[in-house]
Amino acid sequence: MEAKKGINRKRRTPHNGESQTKKKRRKLVEVDGKSKSSSSFLDKMRARLSGGHFRMINEKLYTCTGSEALSYFEEDPSLFNVYHTGYQEQMSHWPQQPVNIIIKWLKDHSPSLIVADFGCGDARLARNVKNKVFSFDLVSNDPSVIVCDMSNTPLESSSIDVAVFCLSLMGTNFSSYLQEAHRVLKPCGWLLIAEVKSRFDPNTGGADPNKFSKAICMLGFTLESKDFSNKMFVLLYFQKKEKQNSNVKEIDWPELKPCLYKRR
Repeated sequence: MEAKKGINRKRRTPHNGESQTKKKRRKLVEVDGKSKSSSSFLDKMRARLSGGHFRMINEKLYTCTGSEALSYFEEDPSLFNVYHTGYQEQMSHWPQQPVNIIIKWLKDHSPSLIVADFGCGDARLARNVKNKVFSFDLVSNDPSVIVCDMSNTPLESSSIDVAVFCLSLMGTNFSSYLQEAHRVLKPCGWLLIAEVKSRFDPNTGGADPNKFSKAICMLGFTLESKDFSNKMFVLLYFQKKEKQNSNVKEIDWPELKPCLYKRR
């Protein structure tokens, strides 16, 4: 009987051991599940904080001058990385990127054309064309980007064939950027503008696109074509007049409303 009891006890021991192992595994799974849930929650919170910072910086850039924005980023250059990370996240929701259309336009023209990219961001344009591109922005970690106020670039007058503003007419003094583009462009040089469509919708507080185009034409350009087919942005193609009028009247620039992104 004793021997049988011993045998019975030995048989139960592995069974009890398996039960303990299962409990430990179950606890590990539960802990791992909680860890993943906690990590996911923290990731969402970080994303919300990052998105909040982006919207704050974005609003700042649309409601101050270029020189004020330059000082803003000089005080804390890390804010520029926060802004561009948020900007790229917003752009990821667009079915088409305007910079790709401009890249295609340049590829369809001579690679000898010299380009100035005003507000270049991550300098994507320069990396995707054979043209010589001068990339300008307020701050950058990329040594190929020239850091400056876009109303005062180091370019010589009449030295550029194409000036590009791709979603970069930000700031209350955006007209001074266009005046700088006019200065550096050669006669018959191209001015390419891509902007958020809502900024040119008078029904929602945007500028009248015809008045905006007229103001640029008074600066010394001719509107060659426009494209309003995309639901997210508009494209405007101007060419600098070969002969400039020396008696330029004061231009009444329409106000471009800030482009404020919604929380996602």
